[in-house]
Amino acid sequence: MSDYHSSHDAAHHDAAHGSTKSYLVGFVLSVVLTLASFGVVMSGKVPHDLMMPGIIVFGVAQLIVQLVYFLHMGTSPSQRGNLAIMLFTLLILAIVVVGSLWVLHNMNVNMMHPTSQMVPVE
Repeated sequence: MSDYHSSHDAAHHDAAHGSTKSYLVGFVLSVVLTLASFGVVMSGKVPHDLMMPGIIVFGVAQLIVQLVYFLHMGTSPSQRGNLAIMLFTLLILAIVVVGSLWVLHNMNVNMMHPTSQMVPVE
């Protein structure tokens, strides 16, 4: 009975987790991307117009690195369910954010602003 559990646990452990090498690669990439984002702002060599896009690009790259190397998201058959759930969650978040921005924009456009001149009614 203990042989079954130890062999079953070992097979499950290898399938669910990455190796030390993959964790180190993910860590190094995360540190490099963090330093690159910091360098974009602190170096003074990047034009101000390109700072925000640069930070966004490095942030998205770091998100992908962490999803792949630390959360083990991928297209393998064992991970497709997790990937589908994550994509659905991102879709719901996008709908909520875009919908909120749309509602707030329409409220702003359709409300009376205090700076507009009001014509007195006689």
